[in-house]
Amino acid sequence: MNDDLLTVAQTAIYLQVSEKTILRLIKDRTLIASKVARSWRIKSSDIEAYLKSNANNKINNRSENNG
Repeated sequence: MNDDLLTVAQTAIYLQVSEKTILRLIKDRTLIASKVARSWRIKSSDIEAYLKSNANNKINNRSENNG
């Protein structure tokens, strides 16, 4: 993906989660987003960064738990 801007709905479809989940991630500052007028926009590169950071956390947690 490049730096296309996605809406909350588009991001939810891409990540296969609810829009409510995306809004929670934005509120928690787990997913970077920008307010445009009255709606949020998420850069596709920020979605990829979010996915990578979560994958790394899971790998790190498995390593720590195994010894």
